Amino acid sequence: MKETIIIAGFGGQGVLSMGKILAYSGVMQDSEVTWMPSYGPEMRGGTANVTVIISDKRISSPIANDYDTAIVLNQQSLDKFEPMVKPGGVLIYDANGIVNPPKRTDIEIYIIDAASECARLGQPKLFNTMVLGGYLKIKPIVSMENVMLGLKKSLPERAWRLLPENEKAILRGGEIIRQVR
Repeated sequence: MKETIIIAGFGGQGVLSMGKILAYSGVMQDSEVTWMPSYGPEMRGGTANVTVIISDKRISSPIANDYDTAIVLNQQSLDKFEPMVKPGGVLIYDANGIVNPPKRTDIEIYIIDAASECARLGQPKLFNTMVLGGYLKIKPIVSMENVMLGLKKSLPERAWRLLPENEKAILRGGEIIRQVR
């Protein structure tokens, strides 16, 4: 098993954190893992993406030119990474800020309205874990137990009190994601 994932959006959406949680989760279940972030100098509001590879075999390079899964959280990222999803792969997007939805017919496309759900709940900081939960519903490459361990590892100790809310957000993400085609 090898899963190559790109997570992309604006800085401040929790893109890099989502990748870090996923990477730590893979480490917790003894997988081979790479985590390679990329972001502009402006950080919050600028573009950010992270490539995560989780495999049961050695990973020869952290650099990927195509992806099994793309999780895109803004139009710029959709435009850039939709063509890089392997045929038969998966593209997940949050509808907030997407003007031109994905067009490809050779990949599975899912939508998750995490931004509007988090706004409804009054919990905007749970956005990234809700999106992660949607992804894990489609591709359960790491167990929930390891996701929670990865989440705890990636959060500072002062934020551990938020672990139950994050767990609920992960589960809610799995409930609200839906396939477009």
